[in-house]
Amino acid sequence: MDIKNLITFMHVAEKNSFTKAAKILGYSQSTVSFQIKQLEGELGTQLFERINHTIALTGQGREVLKYAHQILKLTQELESGMQKEKEVTGHFRLAVPDSLCDSLLKDGFADFRIRYPGITLKIIATGTEEMFRLINYNEADAILTLDNHIYNTEYVIVREEQVRMHFVAKAGHPLCTGKTVCIEELIKESFVLTEKGMSYRRLMDEKLAAMSLEIQPVLEVGSTGLICSLVEQGVGISYLPDYVTAGGVKAGTLSYVPVEGFETGVWKQLLYHRDKWVSPQMESVIEYCIQREFA
Repeated sequence: MDIKNLITFMHVAEKNSFTKAAKILGYSQSTVSFQIKQLEGELGTQLFERINHTIALTGQGREVLKYAHQILKLTQELESGMQKEKEVTGHFRLAVPDSLCDSLLKDGFADFRIRYPGITLKIIATGTEEMFRLINYNEADAILTLDNHIYNTEYVIVREEQVRMHFVAKAGHPLCTGKTVCIEELIKESFVLTEKGMSYRRLMDEKLAAMSLEIQPVLEVGSTGLICSLVEQGVGISYLPDYVTAGGVKAGTLSYVPVEGFETGVWKQLLYHRDKWVSPQMESVIEYCIQREFA
C-alpha cells in the first residue's frame, strides 16, 4: 500500500472534495481520483459515496481514516528511529495565534537554536479552527491556542492556563480613573483591535453580541506589539491579554480600564493529536514552548 495514497485519502476526506484535495497536494484531479480508486481496490471497499457531484465518507471510509492516522504516526516513528545522529534533528510545525508569536520567539529562540542547531521550526500563524484542521490531517505537529477551553479525547493537552484579559488605554486616559466603566459607555470610544474572528477578539465580539452591542474599530491588525504602541500613542482603546500589556502597565505607559461585568474565559493550551508520535525534536520544541509560555 502506497503511503501517498493514504495521505491523499486523508485530504479528500477532510475537504469532501477531490478538487480541493488536488489543489492542496499539487496534483491534478485525475491523479487524486486514480489514487483513491487504487486504494479502494487494494482494500476491497468503497471509501466514498458519490451523489450529485458531492462526496462523503462511507462507514468503511471512516474506519480507514482512523487507521490512516495511526499508520502515519508509525511511519514517522520508524523513520526517526532509523536516524543514526546523536544530535536531535528534524523539522517541527507549530500552529499559533499571531498574538503569541512575539512572546514565543522574541527573547528565547536564539538560545534554542544554540542548543538544538539540527531542529528547524515552522510557525504557522492562524486561527483556532484552522489549527485543529492542521493537526487532524498531520499538517502541524502541535498547536498553541488562545481561545475557549478545549477538551477532546482526540487530543493530548500538554499544558494549559487561564489568561486574564483587560480593556487597555493610554495612561492618563479619562476612563482610567479607577472607577468602574459600563460597557455601553466604553464602546463609544475609538478601538484598535486584532482581526475579527481571531481567538479572544471573537470571544469579545460574541459577548458583546449577546448584549446587543458591537464595536466598530478604527483599525484591525494582527500584531499585538503594534496595537500596544498605537494605544500608548492615544490612537484608541484595545482588548488584549495581560501578558501582552503587562510591560506597558508596569512602565506607566498603559492603564487598564475597569469594566463592570465583562469577563471572557480565555485559555492558553498546548496540544497535539493523540495519534501523533512524540519524536525527539517534538519533545525539545514542546519543552521550549512550556518554558516560554507556561513558566
